[in-house]
Amino acid sequence: MPDLEEEIRSLQLDSAEDNGVVNPEETKPDEFDRMEEDSKEVVETHSTESVQVGKKVKQKDILAPEDEAEEMESNEKRHLNVVFIGHVDAGKSTTGGQILFLSGQVDDRTIQKYEKEAKDKSRESWYMAYIMDTNEEERVKGKTVEVGRAHFETETTRFTILDAPGHKSYVPNMISGASQADIGVLVISARKGEFETGYERGGQTREHVQLAKTLGVSKLLVVVNKMDDPTVKWAKERYDEIESKMVPFLKSSGYNVKKDVQFLPISGLLGTNMKTRVDKKECSWWDGPCLFEALDAIEIPPRDPNGPFRMPIIDKFKDMGTVVMGKVESGSVREGDGLLVMPNKAHVKVIAIFCDEDKVRRAGPGENVRVKLSGIEEEDILSGFVLSSVEKPIAAVTEFIAQLQILELLENAIFTAGYKAVLHIHSVVEECEIVELLQQIDPKTKRPMKKKILFVKNSAVVVCRVQVNNTICIEKFADFPQLGRFTLRTEEKSTLLLEVPDWMHVACLYHDLSHFLAFHVRAATEAVIRQQFGDGVIDELFDLYRKKLGVLSSMLESGKRINLFVLLKREAFN
Repeated sequence: MPDLEEEIRSLQLDSAEDNGVVNPEETKPDEFDRMEEDSKEVVETHSTESVQVGKKVKQKDILAPEDEAEEMESNEKRHLNVVFIGHVDAGKSTTGGQILFLSGQVDDRTIQKYEKEAKDKSRESWYMAYIMDTNEEERVKGKTVEVGRAHFETETTRFTILDAPGHKSYVPNMISGASQADIGVLVISARKGEFETGYERGGQTREHVQLAKTLGVSKLLVVVNKMDDPTVKWAKERYDEIESKMVPFLKSSGYNVKKDVQFLPISGLLGTNMKTRVDKKECSWWDGPCLFEALDAIEIPPRDPNGPFRMPIIDKFKDMGTVVMGKVESGSVREGDGLLVMPNKAHVKVIAIFCDEDKVRRAGPGENVRVKLSGIEEEDILSGFVLSSVEKPIAAVTEFIAQLQILELLENAIFTAGYKAVLHIHSVVEECEIVELLQQIDPKTKRPMKKKILFVKNSAVVVCRVQVNNTICIEKFADFPQLGRFTLRTEEKSTLLLEVPDWMHVACLYHDLSHFLAFHVRAATEAVIRQQFGDGVIDELFDLYRKKLGVLSSMLESGKRINLFVLLKREAFN
């Protein structure tokens, strides 16, 4: 047993230096001056300075901007990732489906099939949403659950649509979609009563705007939808009323409305003012662009094609090998490149790269791609891992220092050491705890205040030490904004602790522990493990894991522990 324990310890990938606190050099006043003045957060909080941490496939290049002049085909279009956000039933999926239909991605026969299916479900007006809401659960419920993904093109731009769910139960999925986006389309219903429901306190219009800004969506198209509704009839008064209420809120959320926000009216169901401008007979007062024109006019955000390669992994699957999906946030990747999967430090080789249905030799920042890898098994990869350059890998930490702005706490709650929340950063969702409040930032001077703090309340900006249960990949905000901004969210205690069945806790903890086994035991001699596999060995691994990562709850000290071991014995070498 001692030899086995020593071997397992030697195989642990998260070495002491990797998991130590990555502390920004002494927190100096001028560092806080760099804080994004317009950033907001929900605790929801925002880190402005985190720490490092069968179609026939066509072959072509997708190149970084600096290489376009020499290698890119003259007709290669720029690429933008667009997330559709807004309150439930605002018409996000319908608008996204209409875009795909108008851009020729969906034919008339498919639309007719969806019309019949929607009618059979007594949801006649939802047939366009079926283009984006592809699974049966979403169609039966009539609401988006997962982030829908689709592609379309205009004359100048290739777009990836990310259709985020609007229901408050699926906010984590919305965060996942927004973290991959370059720009946002905020869909608002003009129908009488629907705008008010989404806008008032607790509505998802407000939370989605705050989260989008927090997650780096710096430009918004505010689409006032359902202008054809009988309660609206393209009335300018209703449009102006919505705009007048939204502008102050957008400003308070950190948006420069004159520079980064544009309003326009549409009918997502009928496609009015989307591909072509609305007819003057229908809407005499609108002189602005249609939706396609507005999307084409948006500038591409700055990207670094020559930086260290970074691609957060949002999904993985097997397809004649291991394939991972994600958005390239920095650098470029080619077939044959050697990369590192973090945080488990697995060396891999790029076998193939796919963008949409096209096989490409190379991809640059901003591209949503699928990358086929050798050197790693699909089950050894989790969402939240990062494909990274070997020379300058992303940091992997369990504790870090961050600067947060608190937007909203639960009623009567205070933000202090011991505060627990769920952290969302790029494709990571991880439980965390505030272990220490270090400094409060003066909102006027943007400099640290001298007085010692024990707690803060809403609207405060604070520097604190954050500890996560498992190792995560993170960067300094100043170096990689996309990988250095995060959101903390909390829920009511009754929802978190009382309403979740015990078996769900066991499933989550079993997943974490079997993940540990896969990484730290698989590389050991399998024969040795098989010979000595029993509850004793499992106990040793259990204790090592609990001491190292500290994620197992006290409930496992009861009867659930034995059942967990039985599952582990059966599944550890699947």
